[in-house]
Amino acid sequence: MAPTLTLKPGTAWTDAWQRCLTLAPEAFRDERVLNLWGGEWHADGRALPATSPVDLGPVAGPPRLDAAAAQQAVRASLDQHRAWRHIPLPERRARVAAGLDALTQHRELLALLLVWEIGKPWRLAQADVDRAIDGVRWYVEGIEPMLEGRSPLAGPVSNIASWNYPMSVLVHAMLVQALAGNAVIAKAPTDGGVACLTLACALAAREGVPLTLVSGSGGELSEALVRSPEIGCVSFVGGRDTGARIATAVADLGKRHILEQEGLNTWGIWNYTDWSALTAVIPKLFDYGKQRCTAYPRFVVQREAFADFLAAYLPAVRSVRTGHPLAVEHPDDPLPALDFGPLINAAKAKELADQVAEAINRGAVPLHRGSPADGHFLPGQDTSAYLPPVTLLGPPPSSPLHHAEPFGPVDTIVLVDTEAELLAAMNASNGALVATLCTDDPAAFRRLAPQIRAFKAGHNKPRSRGDRDELFGGFGASWRGAFVGGELLVRAVTEGPAGERLPGNFPEYQLNA
Repeated sequence: MAPTLTLKPGTAWTDAWQRCLTLAPEAFRDERVLNLWGGEWHADGRALPATSPVDLGPVAGPPRLDAAAAQQAVRASLDQHRAWRHIPLPERRARVAAGLDALTQHRELLALLLVWEIGKPWRLAQADVDRAIDGVRWYVEGIEPMLEGRSPLAGPVSNIASWNYPMSVLVHAMLVQALAGNAVIAKAPTDGGVACLTLACALAAREGVPLTLVSGSGGELSEALVRSPEIGCVSFVGGRDTGARIATAVADLGKRHILEQEGLNTWGIWNYTDWSALTAVIPKLFDYGKQRCTAYPRFVVQREAFADFLAAYLPAVRSVRTGHPLAVEHPDDPLPALDFGPLINAAKAKELADQVAEAINRGAVPLHRGSPADGHFLPGQDTSAYLPPVTLLGPPPSSPLHHAEPFGPVDTIVLVDTEAELLAAMNASNGALVATLCTDDPAAFRRLAPQIRAFKAGHNKPRSRGDRDELFGGFGASWRGAFVGGELLVRAVTEGPAGERLPGNFPEYQLNA
């Protein structure tokens, strides 16, 4: 009989919220968060109700501004930018470093907010916070040569990012942009993370870092956050549909831009025999339920190796653990070591479950379907946002699972017989951020990898976004504009010599470094 679980004491949403009210009363009020613009916190915008994906209980919702208020916030950010860009670099470094010290001091509260708001297991939530802090410290320590001969942009950087990595992607980018001499604007993701972002911005703003954090509908705020002449650069992380609309807008305006978009990242198997290594890596590929831009949801497998692949894959996927990230058997137990918790919301879980059912009805073969009964849940808990791992063989071409990233724990497998079929299947989405080719033959990897349309291709191991000096970008429709990572992130948000061509993926050219 499975043990009865309980919520670990001190980890309830109400506990986290009360700590926020005590720590940053300027940014949190009663049951809502505030918007930050013009160097002050404002109780403007209509706060919408929101629920946690963990148990569908209430959490703080984003206070949505209208277009006019957003434009006012952009103008105020330009005023901040004009002052900040002239502050000497040593002073900017000191202020950003002080903000990092504050984030470090309160890392566990930031991580707990991530658990409740976007459903990250405790290990991954802490890692998101730590990667943001450690990554920005790397820039603080080495920023001088990156800025040599460069100056801040003419206006602030506008950031629009998805909900899945509020700290290690969004806050990291914001603080580096500020360190480089720019005021920074961010739109809080609609689907989750607003309390974590609010606390992080409050801690940095206390140190004089010129941050703006607003909430609202992307459609309503795009005129201000994308098209405003005050904006010096637009940085976007999200889906292809929204990214394409932003790309059209910035192209029309000739505006600096960084647009990271999704792609179907693939894992190829060709003349490969190290199956124990594959078994070991499969559970890691399910981190955060594959709700990340560098997840691998598609396996392209040589047909004659399929039986060996299944023997390695199925035991591994059956070991993946999911459930309530804060449920324990005894109050003094450590928080559970889960691979993932809920998806971002119940609607996404239903959408994926429906896509799986439709694909099976049209001919896909279910090779593995996890059971909710195997999950790590509280008694009577609402599990509407949870989806156990699913693996399908041969998704039909009519299914979204055939050509698009599911952004959830659904693996699909395609069988191929030739190298040409392998490459065609690995390039199904017109560009990806990462890919991996498992092969025992180094010469085959060197021959095939350049033909895979992914920015990073791993040999027998996964690739990631990377930290510190590792570059990051994408090919095809997975990326538009300047590449980032290391020195390139600083170059993307500063002005260099006249006529400079930034490394990136642009309509008129593609330059890797």
